[in-house]
Amino acid sequence: MKERIQKILSSEGIASRRQAENLIREGRIKVNGLEAILGMSISRHDLIEIDGKKIEISEGKKALRVLMYNKKIGEISTTKDSLDRPSVFQSLPKIINGKWISVGRLDINTSGLMLFTNDGKFANKLMHPSSNIEREYVARIRGKVETDHIRELLEGVNLEDGKASFSDIQPGRKGKTNQWFAMVIMEGRTREVRRMWESLGFAVSRLKRVRIGGLFLPANIKQGNYKELSEKEIKSIEPQLISQ
Repeated sequence: MKERIQKILSSEGIASRRQAENLIREGRIKVNGLEAILGMSISRHDLIEIDGKKIEISEGKKALRVLMYNKKIGEISTTKDSLDRPSVFQSLPKIINGKWISVGRLDINTSGLMLFTNDGKFANKLMHPSSNIEREYVARIRGKVETDHIRELLEGVNLEDGKASFSDIQPGRKGKTNQWFAMVIMEGRTREVRRMWESLGFAVSRLKRVRIGGLFLPANIKQGNYKELSEKEIKSIEPQLISQ
């Protein structure tokens, strides 16, 4: 059975359909030694190369698997980097006929809930801006946060990549020089939570993600550990989205 090349690359978590189209336009994808063409249909048995590197393609539709992982501070969210720092992928179980795909990332200094799946289409659906999935964080903020600051963060602050806002902020325990807050955001731009606070002159000294959609990070999953989700738990992330 043949499928469009963009669909196959997306389902394998190699690239979103739009990213695949850009790679094809740039002449960076080859199929059986020939330059790929937009919209072409291919078999999963064809030889696919991106920038000269062979891409492993699975045999077809597989059972959806999703892992919940409690990320430690100091781990990177990519498979590797030039500094050889520890990666979240090193703590995940081996997977046969596929690979784990992260549903978004957390920066090296942020801990908490991450999701991984073996289904690229599922990952892209959750990460797409139109999904409007809530992401809840708790943060320790240095400095004195006033009511006006909270109002600004709820109404929106200007960042270099556009306006950003929290949909909810709840104050928590307070220290002499800092205070904890729980906040909800509807998107996942790079370091967005930190940059929003920094735009008002505050430093984020601790940051942890505790919820994605309806899925909370349970206390019994220690840092550096994972849990495979049941079908019911997967649907709790965002029932309407998952059923599409």
